[in-house]
Amino acid sequence: MKAFEALFWISLLIVFYTYIGYGILLYILVKIKESFHKPVRRPMPADEALPSLTLFITAYNEEDVVDDKMRNCLKLDYPADKLRIVWVTDGSNDRTNERLSRWPQATVLYQPERQGKTAALNRGMHFVETPLVVFTDANTCLNREALRKIVHAFTDPKTGCVAGEKRIAVQSKDNAASGGEGLYWKYESALKALDSRLYSAVGAAGELFAIRRELFEEMKADTLLDDFILSLRIVMRGYTITYCADAYAVESGSADMHEEEKRKVRIAAGGLQSLWRLRPLLNPFRYGTFCFQYISHRALRWSLTPILLFLLLPLNIILIFTTSTPLPYAVIWLLQTVFYLMGSWGYYLSTKHIKNKILFVPYYFLFMNINVIRGFNYLRKRKGTVNGTWEKAKRA
Repeated sequence: MKAFEALFWISLLIVFYTYIGYGILLYILVKIKESFHKPVRRPMPADEALPSLTLFITAYNEEDVVDDKMRNCLKLDYPADKLRIVWVTDGSNDRTNERLSRWPQATVLYQPERQGKTAALNRGMHFVETPLVVFTDANTCLNREALRKIVHAFTDPKTGCVAGEKRIAVQSKDNAASGGEGLYWKYESALKALDSRLYSAVGAAGELFAIRRELFEEMKADTLLDDFILSLRIVMRGYTITYCADAYAVESGSADMHEEEKRKVRIAAGGLQSLWRLRPLLNPFRYGTFCFQYISHRALRWSLTPILLFLLLPLNIILIFTTSTPLPYAVIWLLQTVFYLMGSWGYYLSTKHIKNKILFVPYYFLFMNINVIRGFNYLRKRKGTVNGTWEKAKRA
């Protein structure tokens, strides 16, 4: 039984560290670092010093949002003569290209064959000549100052990538998907900001991020998380990812939990794929601080921790009946049971479209981890056949 006890406490420690402990430790490390080294404040570049940049949008059948996206792009506070807007619309068979033809400010790159987002990105980047490239999704809106804030972050020569903030639009009545996703991204944003202050953010979200053009590397067409792979390859070349909360992209949450499930399973599968393709980052002797951040913030979440999370309850029950001191295990079992009951009740309320953000937290937390397990199965079933195309999740 000693082996079961050791496994239980190790599992509990890893789960706690992954979701809570790392954030606490990260906060402490940042405060210690900044007590010795104050952050360097760099001046905002004047208009004449601003570099040319490309706003790069990959889109598949986005006719419903094209006009809104273009209006948003043209309202951005950046000199028009230094801003190029490029759309790659490969495979689109709706009216996306027709709508874009009404916007002379947009350069449209199109081919009839649909090969997925990564293939479209690889192809479109051959046409980009500006020193900076800002990637954004068709269904997001950027804040007016986003491009200037991103360019400001690049004044640090060590910065190879700038990660913007993802925000979920507030709905008058959030469902479990949009409510849970919004809370999750608020926590993620706080962690990313701390990661960036310690050394480097651990990846960028495709809704809004930017890179130096010369650092772009083509990716395999079957890459599921192109934003993550691309940004971390830049770190592997000795640069950092700067997190910029003042540049943000706003999008609606998923329409419902079924749509959110499709996203989460695919992201989990992409995370597992990324862990394999970026395995050199697991070498602490080569990547030092970033290796610590990468394992703590990403690798554990996409591999070991979800398995240990769901192992805790059966181990807990075994130890109640086999250990000589059952009381501590009974208390932990009770806390786990209450948490699972809250998650189950949150699920029930979501099916009834009843708003309760307190119960969204345990429900969405369990939902995310279940879908990491499903991500293993996603890759297993599609071994050798995974490609870069996917069914888009509907938004609220």
